[in-house]
Amino acid sequence: MSISLVDLTLSEGAYPVQGSGYIMALDSGTTSVRALIVDEYDDIVASAAKPISVSYPQPGWVEQDPMEILASQIAVMAEVQFKSGIHSDRIAALGISNQRETCVVWDRDSGQPIYNAIGWQCRRTASIVDELIAAGYEDVIRDKTGLTPDPYFSATKIKWVLDNVSGAREAAEAGELMFGTIDTWLIYNLTGGAVYATDYTNASRTMLFNIHTLDWDDELLDMLGIPRSMLPEVRWSSGDFGHVSSEVMTHMPPITGVAGDQQASLFGHCCFERGDTKNTYGTGCFMLMNTGDEIVRSENGLISTIGIAEGGTISYALEGSIFHAGSVIQWLRDKLGIIADAAETAEISQSVEDNAGCYLVPAFSGLGAPWWDPTARGLIAGLTAASDRATLVRAACESMAYQSHDVLRAMEADSHMTLGGLSVDGAASRNEFIMQFQADLLGIPVVQTDSVETTALGAAYLAGLAVGYWEDREELLQNHAHGRRFEPRGDPEDTARYLAGWRDAVSRTRTVIE
Repeated sequence: MSISLVDLTLSEGAYPVQGSGYIMALDSGTTSVRALIVDEYDDIVASAAKPISVSYPQPGWVEQDPMEILASQIAVMAEVQFKSGIHSDRIAALGISNQRETCVVWDRDSGQPIYNAIGWQCRRTASIVDELIAAGYEDVIRDKTGLTPDPYFSATKIKWVLDNVSGAREAAEAGELMFGTIDTWLIYNLTGGAVYATDYTNASRTMLFNIHTLDWDDELLDMLGIPRSMLPEVRWSSGDFGHVSSEVMTHMPPITGVAGDQQASLFGHCCFERGDTKNTYGTGCFMLMNTGDEIVRSENGLISTIGIAEGGTISYALEGSIFHAGSVIQWLRDKLGIIADAAETAEISQSVEDNAGCYLVPAFSGLGAPWWDPTARGLIAGLTAASDRATLVRAACESMAYQSHDVLRAMEADSHMTLGGLSVDGAASRNEFIMQFQADLLGIPVVQTDSVETTALGAAYLAGLAVGYWEDREELLQNHAHGRRFEPRGDPEDTARYLAGWRDAVSRTRTVIE
């Protein structure tokens, strides 16, 4: 590995914190990477963040530089130590949460990626998915993996790399290539190549992992022409993932917690019981319901996945994945230039009485749950001469709540449970307009977590449990703190009118003439 950052010595501006030990949590997201230091009371002592770039080489294509992700993650690990004065001799364990389905393929000898990371939002493999469905594999994939065949998942991305990068397939057949989601890429490099592994939650997002047998599935691998030698070992989310190399952290703390970001968030919300449900409002929106030891096959456009893999037991989950949520606000800011900062959207949205019949459907790279339509494209419906900046900003904010409403109703139908509330986290969960509108649409309370960093806290919990930093889940529940609670107060007739307009707008995105 060409990057080497050792612990920074305590200097002016770095303030030591008393205590005998801490957990470091890494949150490797889509548009930024973070490192946090957490104490035994779940308080975040210090944090550091760094943005990472996303490229769009063609319409519907999404890529990132794996080396930038790695370098940025190591940089914030060093920065958070400097800011806190807490160095690796006081880090009891390290946990990792990560953007999930993003695909990295690298050379086993050099450790260098052979192509950019293909992002989870990327739709370039839609034709491969169509071929799988046409060949009759849809039910096979759903039965074994719990997933709906879609370009979202890693499997067809791997096939695309093998088919389109010169010499890749031959190298793969010779055992010279390695595949990993971002957790595996980080673990491999942070341990200096000593550990090549993923956890059950990330493996369950590849469309290659059998969630019944808890192993890579040979039929699925053969179906896509992917050699098993490319795949990492699969381990429990709370357990041994080796030690950080001394080149990165002098005292080499153990990595003992790993989970995909949304499963880490589920754990961070302490959604340990069947029926517990959370929604994360990030780049996309991701709602997960704990279904216990039951794999619930969705009949309403959701997927079944591994939710928690800790303590020697598996809890499954229903999930609805919404591709564009917070990214819509970024689009308003960076592409349209009609806002300067995401924080102003709540005030702008509340400056108008209602949406004036205007709807924004952010199908920028197709629609996820519950529609799963990769050909759908974004649309703004209901514009009039009276429409203005506030109208569009409100429509963008409302789009997150509408999409989440549709997923939650599908979740209730599949699980045969009626939810009494929804736990929320993510940056947009701090937008009081969106959260109140969400509560009004759903007719149930929406409850914020006390900390916006629930995903990183989930990774910290998993790491801490493995080394006895926290005794058990009960201790986590005792420490867990809720934030603001939004009670529904909307008029049912208004809600029905809003939802009817939304459904009409969504239907129009799916009938665009090519």
